[in-house]
Amino acid sequence: MEKKKFGVVSLGCDKNRIDTETLLGKMKNNFEIVNDPKLADIILVNTCGFIEASKQESIDTILEMAEYKKNYNCKMLIGTGCLTQRYGDELFNLMPELDAILGVNDYEKLDLVINNFFDKGGKQILCNFSDENINQGERVITTGSYSAYVRISEGCNNFCTYCIIPKIRGKYRSRNIEDIVNECTSLSNQGVKEIILVAQDTTKYGIDIYDKKMLPKLLEEISKISDVQWIRLLYCYPEEITDELIEEIKNNDKVCNYIDMPVQHISNIILQKMKRRTQKEEIVKNISKIKEKIQGISLRTSLIVGFPGETNDDFSELKEFIEFIKFDKLGVFKYSREEGTEAYDMPDQIDEEIKEARYDELMLIQQQISKTTNRKKIGNVYQVIIEGKNDKYWFGRNYEMAPEIDGEIFFKCDKILNIGNYVNVKIVDSLEYDLIGVVCDESC
Repeated sequence: MEKKKFGVVSLGCDKNRIDTETLLGKMKNNFEIVNDPKLADIILVNTCGFIEASKQESIDTILEMAEYKKNYNCKMLIGTGCLTQRYGDELFNLMPELDAILGVNDYEKLDLVINNFFDKGGKQILCNFSDENINQGERVITTGSYSAYVRISEGCNNFCTYCIIPKIRGKYRSRNIEDIVNECTSLSNQGVKEIILVAQDTTKYGIDIYDKKMLPKLLEEISKISDVQWIRLLYCYPEEITDELIEEIKNNDKVCNYIDMPVQHISNIILQKMKRRTQKEEIVKNISKIKEKIQGISLRTSLIVGFPGETNDDFSELKEFIEFIKFDKLGVFKYSREEGTEAYDMPDQIDEEIKEARYDELMLIQQQISKTTNRKKIGNVYQVIIEGKNDKYWFGRNYEMAPEIDGEIFFKCDKILNIGNYVNVKIVDSLEYDLIGVVCDESC
């Protein structure tokens, strides 16, 4: 019997991508996985429901994929992910285009849902909330053969006033070290050389099952996998970065000198309203310590502008902070008023025009910082993982660059290079966010 063709559109963050890859791993034996939605009998949209822009993108994508039911082979359209977990019943009633809706804890029932649809017809909804299970298992990697994200925990206990994630994903729960190392070993055996560790807060890893923070130990164990060359850390809350973690990053050659730390704001007044568990003084102290201890450290952060009650003074303080710290990489989000969060009902909501102006101002400041920082890298030699080639250049990333968010290094080479291999590149020019180089080893 010919297998049905199964296609997926994955939206949102890298943690959502891991869910998609795990889901594909479960489906690949019974279905033919296809990349072209025109060929798919079944299309699944793994949605994001974090902020207004991502919700709208998810809805638009579902409607776009519904057109394939009219014009091509698609017979079943499924919605999963954070948006469906958050608004399951509402979506079920408002979007007749969907034949089935599953929440983030129901992927193991996907086979059953599909079989029921083709055997009996009718619409189905399964959006069970769980504080227990973690989606894991064999994955179909969608990030190329050389780099993969690995989730080390699920959920969050922080309950920041702007964030809906704890109500979607549940309480913080870590995976055990053995399971994570086994997954990293399996990925390495498939050719993965860069492991990117993610969670809602990676720095709290292990606190719930080992009674202490175990991220340094986890890094040590993963680094024992011989063919893993880079281990990258995302989403480290600044107040949770310990001296032990700093020393592990400093002394472990496989751990990239790169930390993504979502600061969100620096005004103590706004931090308190956000229910962030830190203050300006602690953030500045920890960043100074990290820069002092780890030579060549690259720091990325994310900030929120336009949070309820953010005054001109609060915003000025934020500008002064980023001009003082000079983060290597920085992303800015305009506050999104999300129902179900504490901040939704806060007074002094900020006008969208002000949010937009503040966003533009911060990004312009960071553009100048990045331009100046990159110019200082001319003459440096970096190990670069090769990601592809355009009409003129090969391109890749060094340890300072996470995939998709941190720019690229472009370089010329007349020889055919292998994607996923490493070359040494000398920087000869710079742009605002990207670098230009030449290969300076025997690879060419």
